[in-house]
Amino acid sequence: YLKEEQISDEVINKVKALNEIAKNREQSLAQMAIAWLLKDERVTTVLVGVSKSEQLADNVKALNNIRFSKEELEAIEGILST
Repeated sequence: YLKEEQISDEVINKVKALNEIAKNREQSLAQMAIAWLLKDERVTTVLVGVSKSEQLADNVKALNNIRFSKEELEAIEGILST
């Protein structure tokens, strides 16, 4: 969980920028995050926490689009590295 002192305008702007990339990929931010983790061949499992079966079903939809373009990867890395 995020603590209040961890939330800043900078963090909110990063989340918004990542969400725009996800929307362009026709994914939720959670789905894109799962896909981003799975793109790494060293990762064999992604553990997700859900409180409803609908959330789990939505997360599984990440598998519908796990490929990233070079431009998407560069944009995501640029957002995360600032």
